[in-house]
Amino acid sequence: MSTRPGPAPLLIACALGIERLALRAGDRDGAGGPVTVLRTGMGPKAAERSVTRVLAGPPLDRATVLATGFCAGLAPGMHPGDLVVAEETRDPRGTVPCVGTELLVKELTRTLPGRTVHTGPLTGSDHVVRGPERSDLRATGAIAVDMESAATLLSAVRTGVRPVAAVRVVVDAPEHELVRIGTVRGGISAFRVLRSVLPTFFEWHRNVLLPRR
Repeated sequence: MSTRPGPAPLLIACALGIERLALRAGDRDGAGGPVTVLRTGMGPKAAERSVTRVLAGPPLDRATVLATGFCAGLAPGMHPGDLVVAEETRDPRGTVPCVGTELLVKELTRTLPGRTVHTGPLTGSDHVVRGPERSDLRATGAIAVDMESAATLLSAVRTGVRPVAAVRVVVDAPEHELVRIGTVRGGISAFRVLRSVLPTFFEWHRNVLLPRR
């Protein structure tokens, strides 16, 4: 007698403790089902190492993966608290297409009315991007940059075929540049927005696991 495997779990990867705190605060009742929030540590190397390790075997070897947290907006007119839904992530090692982008945009718009949602390429960096470097990255077509999403998704697809996505909250932008990411605290809009996105992630996860007709 064989047993059918249960639904693939959801792995949500973020870099910072404050990002994980926001995500956990948004799931007070644990309604999301089989979900693991992984704090990878800052930077692409830390993300690659952490994600590869947890996806290497049960129970997360079949997990769907979503990268999230804060990011730097590259386009003029972006504001802290805006949302970025990646159509793809990219870094010098490769590009990873994201799954279910339209669904994420639809659900974020419904869950967080009034918040601006941007879609486009999300690029990776091994350092915090400032000043003129933003313009250089914008010229490549990217709309936002962070240090972990590209490494997270690349590591995820290299360890197996699985749905992947990236949703980031803009914490600084060309006209609203922070001194350093560590200045982020729970009272600012980016934290509040990140705290509110989990229902959207759960809905995305349920839908990408539905059999295709």
